[in-house]
Amino acid sequence: MVKAKKEPKKHVPVVTPESLRFFEQYINNPSPTGYEWAGQRLWLDYLKPYVDETFTDHYGTAVAVINPKADFKVVIEAHADEISWFVNYITKEGLIYVIRNGGSDHQIAPSKRVDIHTDKGVVKAVFGWPAIHTRSGEKEEAPTLKNIFLDCGCASKEEVEALGVHVGCVVTYEDRFMVLNDRYYVGRALDNRAGGFMIAEVARLLKQNKKKLPFGLYIVNSVQEEIGLRGAEMIAHRIKPDLAIVTDVTHDTQTPMINKVTQGDLACGNGPVVSYAPSVQINFNKLLIDTAIKKNIPFQRQASSRWTGTDTDAFAYSNEGVPSVLISLPLRYMHTTVEMIHKDDVDNVVRLIYETLLSIKSGQDFRAFKG
Repeated sequence: MVKAKKEPKKHVPVVTPESLRFFEQYINNPSPTGYEWAGQRLWLDYLKPYVDETFTDHYGTAVAVINPKADFKVVIEAHADEISWFVNYITKEGLIYVIRNGGSDHQIAPSKRVDIHTDKGVVKAVFGWPAIHTRSGEKEEAPTLKNIFLDCGCASKEEVEALGVHVGCVVTYEDRFMVLNDRYYVGRALDNRAGGFMIAEVARLLKQNKKKLPFGLYIVNSVQEEIGLRGAEMIAHRIKPDLAIVTDVTHDTQTPMINKVTQGDLACGNGPVVSYAPSVQINFNKLLIDTAIKKNIPFQRQASSRWTGTDTDAFAYSNEGVPSVLISLPLRYMHTTVEMIHKDDVDNVVRLIYETLLSIKSGQDFRAFKG
């Protein structure tokens, strides 16, 4: 007797052409740490048809709410800020030295085009670097924070300042969104505006499918994650949620020069990543995994040591403790301008958050036992 071949799991698409157009616009819009407002406006404008109300806090964290009068509150969260640079010193010759705003990678800077954001508008510049013909010696000097510099075509400090550039101006790369091989989304700041996009898509699905939740859902796009989870810390104390589902990116470890022994074995296209860490509440995480299995959503597993390094930690340890879980999106080339995520993973993160929300009961208690 010949056994029938097992049918492969069929991928369920979520992202629509319309939502993809928003995603591209959202990624291309600069949203540096501390200056996220323009991106937050775009995000809230996209979300407004799917929610009951919206608000922002003093530092720019944006929140959209479904069922705002409900007592039991569930957060789904991502962070909105991208890594960038600050102008730190302008030489008399008109060259500009910078410092980090977040975890910017100095090694990718040389020859990159950038936008300097000033009160007079955007000033174009480039990260200069000595030509290969002029570099000599047995050991070449590598890019460091001490030797990378911006050139905006000026011959003096006075010319630079006349353009509106001053110490403290923020600098972003100008690289833009693209789709690679009809398989990957590529761009800068997919860490973690991809997360903001995915939680917005969850809200769209809830509205589109006419789902009624038995709790208040707070869709949160936090600021200032890249400098220490600051936006999440602030908004967690304001909302005082009962549960939190956080989404961020994690490393795809299939490319060269990454050690799987220390970084784990994770791959773009293999599904969302479920984390194990002290801040991840064990029983809430079990609900997440059970939901993925029940709904045939592929997933991967990752272990963290003392912390996840994401806004999960901020929510989990806020107030009197908030049961929190982390769903990560595998990403290649983190903190570069060519971050890559798989289209299928984006769909499946949205599906996993959506289905998990439909599995949560109002007032659900995830304690292992009550003392």
